[in-house]
Parts: sequence; C-alpha cells; structure tokens
Amino acid sequence: MKTKILVVDDEADLQLLIRQRFRRKIREEAYEFLFAGNGEEALAVLAAHPDIDVVLADINMPVMDGLTLLTRLRDTNPVVKTVIVSAYGDMANIRTAMNRGAFDFVCKPVDFNDLELTIEKTIAQVQELRTALHMMEENKVLRLYVDETVLKFMARPEFSNRLLASETVQATVVFIDICGFTMLAEKMPAQEVVAMLNTYFDQMVKEIIAQGGYVDKFIGDAIMAVFRGDYHLDRAIDAALAVRSLVQAIPRALPESLDYEPAVSIGISSGEMVSGNIGSATLRRLDYTVIGDVVNLGQRLQDAAQRHQILITDAIHTRVQDSFRCQAVGEVRLKNKAEPVLLYEVLE
Repeated sequence: MKTKILVVDDEADLQLLIRQRFRRKIREEAYEFLFAGNGEEALAVLAAHPDIDVVLADINMPVMDGLTLLTRLRDTNPVVKTVIVSAYGDMANIRTAMNRGAFDFVCKPVDFNDLELTIEKTIAQVQELRTALHMMEENKVLRLYVDETVLKFMARPEFSNRLLASETVQATVVFIDICGFTMLAEKMPAQEVVAMLNTYFDQMVKEIIAQGGYVDKFIGDAIMAVFRGDYHLDRAIDAALAVRSLVQAIPRALPESLDYEPAVSIGISSGEMVSGNIGSATLRRLDYTVIGDVVNLGQRLQDAAQRHQILITDAIHTRVQDSFRCQAVGEVRLKNKAEPVLLYEVLE
C-alpha cells in the first residue's frame, strides 16, 4: 500500500534531493511525495489528500511556520504524524515541537540514512494507529449486533480454538413477545412499523440490562433474554415485571383508526441449559446462544401467555413464592409436552 508523505519546506532544492534519494521507493509506488512551500499551503494539500500519513516540516517558513502548522495539524488530522526537519536544532525548538505534537526531529543538513529510518518508524506508528482506529470502529458496529456478554466470551484466548465447544450452565431464559404486532404490521407502512418496534425494543432492553441480563436474540417482534450468575431467576422476574410496566406506560402514538394498545406476553424458564456457539464453523455461521429443554419450555410458556401475563411453572413458583406474588393459572397443555403443566402467573 502506497504511503503518502507531505514535505513542507520553502527550499526548492530539498524537493529535488527527496526525489533523488527516494526514487526507488517512488518507482516501486511504496512512497508518494507531495510538496508545499509553507504551513498554509500544507493545510490545503492535507485537505485535498486526507490519506496523507507523514508530514516532514521545516520550522522557519514564510506565511505559516512549522511550529504553527503543528498546532493546526492536531485539529485538522490527529492521525498524521509530523517529523520536524530543520536547522534549528536547539533544545528549545525541539521541546516546543514535541509539545505541539511532533513525532520526531531531524536536523539539517539532513542525514538521509537517518531520515529514511525516521520515516519508516513514523509510518509504522501511523499504521498501528490507523489499525487501532479501524478496530475501534468495527467494534462499535459489532456492538450493534452482538451482546456485550458475547463479545467478552469472544475475547477469551481460547475462543478461536473452541469455536464449537459448549458448557452446561444454570441460567434463566425469558421470552418476551409484543402482542398483536403482526396485525399492526399489516396496517402500517413497513418503515413506521420498524421504527416503532425498535423504540419498544430499545426501552425493553434497558430493563433487561439493568438486571444483569443480556439479549440472546431478537426473534421478529420478540426478545429472548438470558440471565446468569447469582440470583439469576429473581433478576429475570424483576426484569420481566419492569418490561411489562414499561410497555403499559408507553403513551399511545397511533392514529385513532388503529385499535392497538401495546402489551407483552412473557414466559420464564430456569434451570440447566447448554451455552456455546451453535452452527457451522465451515460456513462461518455461528450463533452464541443457549439451548435445551429448559429454553424450549420458556418459549412454550410465552406462547401460552395472554396479554400482560408473565407465566412460570409450578417448580419455579416454589422457588420464588416468598419473593413474588403469584396466582395459579391451572394446568395447561404446552406444545410438545405429553402431560399438562401447572402454571402460575407472576403478578408483582
């Protein structure tokens, strides 16, 4: 990849010397040199070529000197690294240049061997900086799609060697569905539906995170959330209650012709489940998730729940009856369950 280097100096001879000394690099298209006669011209060149990596600048120049240019560069392009190339090799100027952001200092008359090494060192620093910034931007984008817990798992040293490994964990899974949203999607423009759904999701997710849970996935107009660690069941129920209250309090923002009031139906299941990357490493399509009968039961409970209902099993009720007020719903036949299951509704 070609490196662009801007030389800022009012001595015409330096341009010729640079081209002669680095003619091989120029011919190989490793370096491309641009030139400016003073700091003001340099800023114009930088504006036209934002991909410049290195600036070689004199101090004593007309219109705008090198030290002033250094100050302006910090605001114009903080990634660019500047090497001061000047006969003013006294300590005061060196300190001033460094304080204003110079990466290094080379004195005239120029030792071109030293200059070449300095340029190489500076380029390496810029490339490291650009790589770090690129990774930060990628990480920002990744965080829009991947939960923080998953990112932490991916950061483990053994992650790449254990792509398809899994672990058995004790956790609670919560399925939250926005009731009637499919019907609403048939009567509103798609963009408005997506915007409304994202607004609901954003507020619901905050309640999940507040209780130490993480969103495993969004499933259409539903959320699958997982809670692990100490008191995971209690925290999951607290989050479910908070989400229900939140959705009930959302002000109506739809035309009167649309008979729709937001509500959620929630199923909560807790116990042993398998956590890990599920999918195909060959296709590079993996989903970090939890699976197992406990997870399936949570989804079945959500399917059975009515508007505003939070359903749990009798076994979970036994564990939380001292902490939450519940009432029996009765025995309900759930999909893929041979026998009816005694269910309770969490009230508060």
